[in-house]
Amino acid sequence: MEDKYIILSDIHGNVSAFDAVASDCQDEEFAGIILLGDCIDYGMRSNEIIQKLMELDETDWKGKIVVNIWGNHEKLMADKEWERLSSDRGRAIARYTAKQLSDDSMEYIHTGMNRDGIQEFDITGLKCLAVHGSLEDHYWKAIEPNNLWGEYVKYDMVFSGHSHYSYCFTHFCPIENPELRNKKAVTFINPGSVGQPRNQNPYAQYAVVSLPSKRVELRAVQYDVRYEQSLFPNEVDEFYKTRLMRGV
Repeated sequence: MEDKYIILSDIHGNVSAFDAVASDCQDEEFAGIILLGDCIDYGMRSNEIIQKLMELDETDWKGKIVVNIWGNHEKLMADKEWERLSSDRGRAIARYTAKQLSDDSMEYIHTGMNRDGIQEFDITGLKCLAVHGSLEDHYWKAIEPNNLWGEYVKYDMVFSGHSHYSYCFTHFCPIENPELRNKKAVTFINPGSVGQPRNQNPYAQYAVVSLPSKRVELRAVQYDVRYEQSLFPNEVDEFYKTRLMRGV
């Protein structure tokens, strides 16, 4: 018997993308949901996304949120360390988002999410790690297929976000275990970004993993990009609106 888990990351205040994902998997049965951070900022509906996450516990998802960690944008809203962002336009939109967030949203960020940006957990006998970025930097440095930024040998599966690039790959870590031919298989999954993909595919992206088989589906769903673009006010840099159309 397989258990399926839905993996979401980097929603970034994009309600249309989130709703499209929810619609895409509404007829499936899931054992749990893994949320990898950055539900807010960049998009124009951060409060609405947080409200939807809060409402998950009032639906069929009640009790099924396995992981709900901070990303770097939740940390930004809490710490106001705008200088961590790499551009003036990034700092400007983060300040804009901070002004828009309601007291309820900030309360959820502080008390409804794991503030560490990282969480160990076990499912179906597998030792798992969820991290927004990587072991080297939980918030700001993403795992890459050619650079893991950390040592993950003790885990069976690692779930991460931050890069907005979807992938699934297996890395074989060296260990002293002749029965395993001195290597340990670790599966790495990044579901991509729901609300702001950057892999040149503008569709809302997420992943589903079936356990214990470790079957992974990287999914992409069309949504109403133009409607989300219409919500951007003139005071927000055009870049964040136009990039949604090309997924860059």
